[in-house]
Amino acid sequence: MIDIRRSRRIPEENRGFFKEPLGEYIDENDLKGMNEKVKLITVGDVVSLTVNEKGITPDLSVYDGITERREMTAFSSYVEDMGWEPVTVTNPAGTITAELVREIGNALTGQEKKVIRVIGEEDLAVMPCILLSPIGTNIIYGWPGKGMMLIRTDENIIERTKGLLERTEEFQ
Repeated sequence: MIDIRRSRRIPEENRGFFKEPLGEYIDENDLKGMNEKVKLITVGDVVSLTVNEKGITPDLSVYDGITERREMTAFSSYVEDMGWEPVTVTNPAGTITAELVREIGNALTGQEKKVIRVIGEEDLAVMPCILLSPIGTNIIYGWPGKGMMLIRTDENIIERTKGLLERTEEFQ
């Protein structure tokens, strides 16, 4: 059994397993039908900004200030303008650090809306979000070149995520 509370990284030989998207494509227009009573998590700058601009405030947003390897300050500015205090964590590319997992867990157990700013890369944050959120949570994340992807947490996506985590290795 993989301990998600320990830092993990993807070995070079297993990177191909992480190139397939989880969930289904979602269009901006589909956001209008989101049930506000269902927990919502966004991962990525453009997705987080888009969802907020549609008048929906996620329970948790995870972002890194970078989109497709270019600085993306629009969501960072939005966070600042809203007066939100992001929790900052370090998470290098290709990893899921224990610090990131801990802060996602902390955010999901609280009642107030949270924002996590990642120094490094937030791409793999989707995985601990899946494993730590209640069944039925909506997770929207960005898929480069495709758009927004929606995951509704259920037993199948949890098992698929655990299978992917088995392809990672622990590091200090």
